[in-house]
Amino acid sequence: MTSPAARVDPAAVRRILRDAGLRARHGLSQNFLADVAVLEAILAEAEPAPGARIVEIGPGLGILTEALLDAGASVVAIELDRGLAAFLRERLAGPIGASRLAIVQADALDLDLTAVADPPYDVVANLPYHITSPILHRFLGASPRPRRLVLMLQREVAARIAAPAGAMSYLSVFVQYHARVRVAFRVPPSAFEPAPAVESAVAVLEPYQGDDRPLDPAGEDALWRLVQAAFRERRKMLHNVLARQLPIGPDRVAAALDAAGIDPTRRPQTVAVGEWLALLEALGPIGPDERGRWAR
Repeated sequence: MTSPAARVDPAAVRRILRDAGLRARHGLSQNFLADVAVLEAILAEAEPAPGARIVEIGPGLGILTEALLDAGASVVAIELDRGLAAFLRERLAGPIGASRLAIVQADALDLDLTAVADPPYDVVANLPYHITSPILHRFLGASPRPRRLVLMLQREVAARIAAPAGAMSYLSVFVQYHARVRVAFRVPPSAFEPAPAVESAVAVLEPYQGDDRPLDPAGEDALWRLVQAAFRERRKMLHNVLARQLPIGPDRVAAALDAAGIDPTRRPQTVAVGEWLALLEALGPIGPDERGRWAR
């Protein structure tokens, strides 16, 4: 079978799908990469090397998968679509694929993603909007964390996780606590077949490892409790929202904000990760709410 990587453009993708009896499924957010320049730019960010281990989510027609294998990497490719998984097994089942490629036909959300490859490993993924947050939580929220993640995302989502203070969200705080983040480049709809209705971007995440992580698991739980409480009322001032959402009196909230050097009239989206850590330290133990449960 002719390799899809031999000529990557929209017409070639349509031909490959037709010859294989496949089609792009809108319900699975399937948009296949059809631009050689974008493929090469992704490879430059992923930096595959002989012996590297890579987890690829959403391999599709295997264009990027084949390039990773050609670079000498071992790949665990997780594909939800049963027809595409069978196509990949047939096309990449040669000597190289047999020794360095594992195709897992499954929903990535149903897997223990930290156990699909031995560390150290990298992640390359083309993530639909609706699974971006849960996938990031699974890869970043538990060990062993990837060495690097190179992610094709909806452009607005990429901008959100890399947002500066002033445009933060709970997701951006979570991701930036766990990793260095940058948006590498934008990808136009014309780079895919079929072309999506939105622009995409490739984001690169480099998770902090070991001593770079400032909190133990209990401390992280307390941090996310604090941040989640604040973002329930993201347009409100911190001194008001925290006193309402946590079992902490206004005076204690005010004292902690002052100790952390945070103006009490600021909104949650203006607070950077380091400031959340300083505020958590100043607050001390939050404790259960008045009903004997942890505040949510």
